[in-house]
Amino acid sequence: MDKTKILFVCLGNICRSPSAEAVMKSILEQQGLSDQYEIDSAGITAYHAGEPADQRMQRHAVNRGITLSSISRPVKSPDDFRHFDYIIGMDDQNMDDLLLRCPDETNAAKIHKMTNFCKQHTHDSVPDPYYGGAAGFELVLDLLEDACEGLLNHIQRNEQQKH
Repeated sequence: MDKTKILFVCLGNICRSPSAEAVMKSILEQQGLSDQYEIDSAGITAYHAGEPADQRMQRHAVNRGITLSSISRPVKSPDDFRHFDYIIGMDDQNMDDLLLRCPDETNAAKIHKMTNFCKQHTHDSVPDPYYGGAAGFELVLDLLEDACEGLLNHIQRNEQQKH
């Protein structure tokens, strides 16, 4: 069986998208599904390419038992659009930027906004915590935990409908 491939995207790939990657990997591991998925993250920009996740974000994640281990990289077009099944943007600007980089209509259908999968939170985006305080990092993790659960449920429902 082919793995389901998910790419999480934010502006710089040092706070939100590496956190989404780590949260999703943690959920998949807890449910024994890691071998069925390929999870990655990337940034719209290459400002932080080659860097680990923001240390503040890492600290908040570790407090929840989540390890952010990815290294920042920019979105690669058209390769990422062709490779991944789901491309998940964190906010409206990420969504616009992804659509601008998308090579064609078929691949545009893979692009979704993270908060569309939230079940408990009603935020319309995952806010960038970079210039804020501790509460911002905690909110990001709350939203991502909710949305990753919702995304996984969405994918599992879609897979069941195919069979």
